[in-house]
Amino acid sequence: MSLEGITEADIANFLANTPGFFERHAELLASIQITSPHGQRAVSLQERQMEMLREKIKGLEYRIMEMIRHGQENMALTDRLHRWTRAILCTAEPAALPDVLVATLRHEFLIPQAGLRLWGTAAAHADETFARNVTTDLRAFASSLALPYCGVNSGFEAVGWLPDPAAVLSLAMIPLRRDAQTDAFGLLVCGSPDPTRYSAEMGTEFLQRIGEIASAALQRLVPVAA
Repeated sequence: MSLEGITEADIANFLANTPGFFERHAELLASIQITSPHGQRAVSLQERQMEMLREKIKGLEYRIMEMIRHGQENMALTDRLHRWTRAILCTAEPAALPDVLVATLRHEFLIPQAGLRLWGTAAAHADETFARNVTTDLRAFASSLALPYCGVNSGFEAVGWLPDPAAVLSLAMIPLRRDAQTDAFGLLVCGSPDPTRYSAEMGTEFLQRIGEIASAALQRLVPVAA
């Protein structure tokens, strides 16, 4: 039989479409020698198949471990969010909400510094720290944020609300609003001395959830404009 014109692809297609070939020529499985990827030694086709299976199993084991790790991390994050939300719900006095919200947020999520301001608050809260005056520019900036801001500290006004502004190298600023169609009535700020803690490339989905929960809790301190 002439092999002229027969390519490796032809041979591969023949073997793939002729499952009985190696049943009829079982001796070939033991006699075929190929190079092992773990050195230059020659191994049988059967041994090479075993190596490939072991590698595949190792890859699957790694993926399973990664899934377990991510699951554990997600559960831990869910537990922290649950405890934070519960602390807010258990706070009966409205004026105490900002301090409880910030303190519990810092504790549960290991945030070095955090603070917030609300504007348009009820007259009864005028003397509270959270109701201190903020500039018109900052209010406009907060309302312009469709998503939380994450990035370097470029001397933002809101950093001045934190206990040690000079130590903040990266920060997240989360607008507080009643819904997506209304202007912000406040701003929640988280700061860190780690310049990579809050980066412009990070996802903001979780911070959005934090903002939604904080907004729902704090809006009772801000009367709806007539």
